[in-house]
Amino acid sequence: MTLTLPGLIVLIIIAAICGAVGRALAGGARGGLIVSTAIGFIGALLGPWVARQFHLAEPFVLRVSGYSFPIVWSIIGGALFVALLHLLSGRRRIWS
Repeated sequence: MTLTLPGLIVLIIIAAICGAVGRALAGGARGGLIVSTAIGFIGALLGPWVARQFHLAEPFVLRVSGYSFPIVWSIIGGALFVALLHLLSGRRRIWS
């Protein structure tokens, strides 16, 4: 399987959306589109790994150019990654 340029662009857009939602759920992180995209791809790696550890199913997978992108677990993985970054950086957030 080869990934075409339009397929790659669609995957990047999906990762950016999932990363932005994950960042918003975890309290946000500094950065813009590139940070959201990176968090989306990291979430796409971290989320399904966590799901496999707990033997959970993937409720919504998007297939683009023969590659699957786990939407729900990508968002959850992105949120976990941002929460972990907040925890490690020692940044405290006051909820109002």
